[in-house]
Amino acid sequence: MSLTTCNILISQQSERAVTVTRSLSKILQLNNSRTITLKFGNRSSTQPIRVINRKGSFVVIPQSVASTIRLPSGGKCMVKSSTGKDLRFGPLIGIMTYATNNPVLPFGSRTGFIKEFLKAAGERPAFYFVFSPRNVNWDEEVITGYFPASGGRWVRKTVPLPDVVYNRLPSRSAEKSLSMEDFKEKFVRRRIPLFNWSFFDKSDVYRLLSGDEANKYVPESYNRPSPDTIRDMLEKHRFVYLKPTAGSLGIGIYRLTYNPERGYFARFRKNDGNVLIRFSRFEGLMRMLRAHNVRLQYYVVQQGIRLIEIDSCPIDFRFHMTKDGNNEWVAAGIGAKKAGKGSVTTHVRTGGQLMTPEQVLSKVFGSRGDRILQRAKEVAITLARSIENNYSRPLGELGFDLGIDKNENIWMFEANAKPGRSIFKHPSLKAQGKASLVNIIEHCMYLSRFQLRREG
Repeated sequence: MSLTTCNILISQQSERAVTVTRSLSKILQLNNSRTITLKFGNRSSTQPIRVINRKGSFVVIPQSVASTIRLPSGGKCMVKSSTGKDLRFGPLIGIMTYATNNPVLPFGSRTGFIKEFLKAAGERPAFYFVFSPRNVNWDEEVITGYFPASGGRWVRKTVPLPDVVYNRLPSRSAEKSLSMEDFKEKFVRRRIPLFNWSFFDKSDVYRLLSGDEANKYVPESYNRPSPDTIRDMLEKHRFVYLKPTAGSLGIGIYRLTYNPERGYFARFRKNDGNVLIRFSRFEGLMRMLRAHNVRLQYYVVQQGIRLIEIDSCPIDFRFHMTKDGNNEWVAAGIGAKKAGKGSVTTHVRTGGQLMTPEQVLSKVFGSRGDRILQRAKEVAITLARSIENNYSRPLGELGFDLGIDKNENIWMFEANAKPGRSIFKHPSLKAQGKASLVNIIEHCMYLSRFQLRREG
């Protein structure tokens, strides 16, 4: 197989012959056949070929032929030949999310992220588009998707099924439905890579790491805890976190504390404020949780960790992990989050402050900060590899909430299969935000099998 980049020009002429420059013909080792089979996705068309003595690597395709194979536009892309009698163009990379009827925000709150992604893709040799599950026609194996156009506009075009699907569906409940599972399986059956299959529940993560060497970085945790389990954990660790299994953004989390002399304490968020309540008896604590409609079968209880602090406020770290063009895990972005006064979590929405890890670690550990950060990166990569090895679906992106205790031990509290990007709002982390997108784009190229081999 031969592979290179080329420029596609769409001709309005009526003839159906495909024109290829001689230099491109040599790179792709095309033979002297009078015809060539053009392929794009699952579409193909065999046409006469003409080789011309012109500089550069480009192909001129008649509009009628481009329409037959549903090529969305001309431009720079990858091209490969397997037999010397064919040209396969691509990759065609689809971002799957939900579309709206709003022309300004066609993908709702995800529109800004998608624009960032496509901007980072820049001049890379590929076709990128966005699609909603309802716009897939499985009978004809085509998708009507949105392609970026000039002036920030979007144009709808119908193309073959993509070479790779980057899943950015935003709904936990919809994604776990049987119909959506079957929908995604249809890509798998057609051998189309789809990565970031679905959101994780906390129980998923603990199950994936159970029995794995990387489990030593996870605090003691129990799914579906009984009141007795919570009592035992409090007596053992003195404070624990009670977290919704399918929760996000810190919503519904309780920090429970036990002091043998003073009783039990519950700290939580209510009506945009932080609340602290004391109970003399454990039964009072449990009555309060029941009154708050906390159903323990949907919760996890987790050992509390005495994290490093600044101004008596705990600090944790968000590691945004991505796969790259070599199919390796990379810590693409790292943000430090300082909890607000009295807050259960470090989320900015509950008063937390976003900082850089270098700021935090140099203040807490001095000259050892760089070494500790490097060790945390190594732990994050170990965790990513372990989760991937124990997960049945392709992953390309993970978000970890890691903590460092005062003895310099590193802990993993949360793993997200579709991490948010709020850390990249910090001015010092914007470059890391762009790098994370570039990694995902390069990983799409890798999965598409259109990637040029790296030398050496």
